[in-house]
Amino acid sequence: MGAKGYQFYSSLNQKIVDALIGSLGFYLAYQIRFDWHVPGDAAYQLWLLLPAIMLGRALVGTFLGTYRLIWRYIGLADAIIVARNHAAFSFLLLLIRLVAPKNLAVLKVPLSIIIIEFMFTLAGTLGVRSLRRLLSEGLGKSAFNGKHQVRVLLLGAGHAGVILSKEMASRVDMKRVGFLDDDPKKHGMVINGLRVFGPLASLESIIREHRVEEVIICIPQTPRDALRRVWAICEQLAIEVKIVPTLEEIRQGKVNIAAFRHVEMGDLLGREPIALGFAESDVTFYRGERILITGAGGSIGSELAYQLCSVNPEQLILLDKDENGLNDAYLRIQAHAPGLSVYPVVADIRFPERLQSIFSTFRPSVVFHAAAHKHVHLMEMNPAEAVLNNVVGTLNLIDQSVAGEVSTFVMISTDKAVKPTSVMGATKRICEMIVQSQHRNGNSHFCCVRFGNVLGSRGSVVPIFREQIAKGGPVTITHPDARRFLMTIPEAVCLLIQAGTLSSSGKTFVLEMGEPVLIHNLAQNLIELSGLRLGRDIQIQMTNLRHGEKLNEILADDSTEKLLPTRVEKIHMISDVHFDSAVFSEKVRELQSAARRGSRQDIYNILGTLNIGFKMPPLVDVPEQGVAAAGAVGAAQQEQGVVSLRKVV
Repeated sequence: MGAKGYQFYSSLNQKIVDALIGSLGFYLAYQIRFDWHVPGDAAYQLWLLLPAIMLGRALVGTFLGTYRLIWRYIGLADAIIVARNHAAFSFLLLLIRLVAPKNLAVLKVPLSIIIIEFMFTLAGTLGVRSLRRLLSEGLGKSAFNGKHQVRVLLLGAGHAGVILSKEMASRVDMKRVGFLDDDPKKHGMVINGLRVFGPLASLESIIREHRVEEVIICIPQTPRDALRRVWAICEQLAIEVKIVPTLEEIRQGKVNIAAFRHVEMGDLLGREPIALGFAESDVTFYRGERILITGAGGSIGSELAYQLCSVNPEQLILLDKDENGLNDAYLRIQAHAPGLSVYPVVADIRFPERLQSIFSTFRPSVVFHAAAHKHVHLMEMNPAEAVLNNVVGTLNLIDQSVAGEVSTFVMISTDKAVKPTSVMGATKRICEMIVQSQHRNGNSHFCCVRFGNVLGSRGSVVPIFREQIAKGGPVTITHPDARRFLMTIPEAVCLLIQAGTLSSSGKTFVLEMGEPVLIHNLAQNLIELSGLRLGRDIQIQMTNLRHGEKLNEILADDSTEKLLPTRVEKIHMISDVHFDSAVFSEKVRELQSAARRGSRQDIYNILGTLNIGFKMPPLVDVPEQGVAAAGAVGAAQQEQGVVSLRKVV
C-alpha cells in the first residue's frame, strides 16, 4: 500500500471512530436531558438527526483538518484543535436551531442537548486519542525492556525543561528521573509527570539517591558560578552533562544542534564494535594483583584503571606527571569502585630514583605502561623530549620492574612504530625492541601491544572535529586520502588487558582493528551524525600533512614481521624480529646522551643508523636546544640512566 492509500484508510478509520463517538454522545445527551425517559417527540428527533450528526461531525472535522493530526503524537496543541473543530460543529447546530422555521421544529435541538453532546463527544474523541498515544509509548517501552535506560535528571523546570521532558517521554532509551529548580514555589510539585525534588544545591544527593547517569541543563543563560558547581559535582561523580542551547543561540549561529546532540564513538568506526568483556581466565589472572598504570591520567590509562576495577585487583596505583588528568582518573575510580584500594602518584618516569621509591613502597606485581609523548608534530619539534620521556622513561620503568620482580609488564605501542617516519614513531619502535630484549629475564613476562588511532582520546582527531563543528567549521583534514586504523577507547583497553594474559615474554602483539578508515569519511559521518549537512551547514577544508605524519599507517612490516594467531581471536602476535642486542644497546646509549645534550641533529643521525626504517625528515626550523633541554636532569642522573641501560638491555 502506498503512502496515499495508507493516509486514506487511516483517515477513514479516524472518521468512523469519531462518528461513533459523536452518535453515542448525542444519544447520551438525550438520555441525561430527559433522565433516561425520552418522550416520543424527542425520541423521534434523536433517531432522525443521529445519522446527520455522525456525517456532519465527520465532514466538519475533515474540512477543518482534524484528521491530519497523528493520534499517537497527540498533545495540548492538538487537543485545542480538536476542541475548536467540535465547537464549530456545535455552533452550527446552535445556528440551525435559531434560524430553522417553526414548521421544521425537528431541527431545533434543545440548547442543553447541544452542550451535553459537545462535552461527551469532545471527551470521547480526546480520550481515544490519548489512549492511542499511551499504548504507542507503552508498547515501545515494553519492547525496550531488558535493555539499559539512561537515568536523566533535568536542571530547570521552566519552559525549556518542560518541553524537553515532553520530548523525552517517548524516548525508550532514556528514563526521566525528575527536575531540580531554584524556584521554591515548584519544590515538591509535579510537572509533566515529574517531581521537582528541590534546588540545584541538592544536585549531589539527588544524583546518588536516584542513581542519575546523565544531567541535562535546561536553564537559559545559566550563571557561570552555577555551571561551574554543576560541572564540578558531575565530574567528580563521573556523570555526563549536556546543555540545551537556546533558540536564540541557534538562530544567531552561536551554537547548533551539534552542541547538544551526542555522537557515540562506535557510530564512526565503519564496522561492528568489538564485544567487550573478560573471560573468567582473564579475571583470575589479575585478581588480587597490585597493578601499576603509568600515564593513568590519559585517555587509555584512565580507561585501563576503570576496566581493571572489574577484575578485583588488590590495589591500583595510578601514576602520571599530569596532576589534573591524574586527579580526574582518581575521582572517577573512587566513584566507580569505592571499596577498591586506589592510590594516585604524581611522578615523572624519567627520574629513576623516584620510580625506585614508588616500586619499593607499593611493590606492584603487574605494570601497564601507557605513559608517552604521542603527538607526532610536537615531537618533531622537540625530539630530545621524545627520547627522554619515551625511551629513557621506558628503560627506567623496566629496570625497576626487573628489580621488583614484576610478573607482567605490558607496554602500549603504536602503528606509527612500523617503518617510522617520525621521531615519536621511532622512539616507540625502540621501546618495542627494548621490551623484546627482556624475553630471557627470569619469570617476568614483558610484552608490547601495538594498535592504531583511538577515537575520542585527548588530542585525537574526533575531539578536534567536534570542537570545529561546534564552532560552525570548517573541519580541517590534512589530506583527502589520509587513512587511519580506528578503535574506541573501551575496545582498545579491553583487548590490551587480555593481551597481558598471553604469557609470551618479549613478544609484540597487534590488535585487530578492521580496515583503515578514510579520515574524510570520518569527518563527513561526524558532521551528519551531529545533525548537520556537509557543504551547506559546514565545510571541510584541506590542509597539508605535517612533519613526520604518514598518509597511511600499517600495523606490521610485511618484509620483516609475520602476524601469528593467539588464543584471543582479536589479538595477533608478531613473529620474532632478530637484531644485534649489543650494537642496539650501544646506539641507545648514544641516543640518550644526544637527547640529554639536546642535539637534534645527533638524534636524527642515530635514529637513522638503528635499522628500524627511519628516514630523517626535513628539519623543522627550531634552534638547537643545547644542554639546557635536559632541564633538571643533571650529570649524575645522566650517568645513572646509562647504568640503567646496561642492566636492562
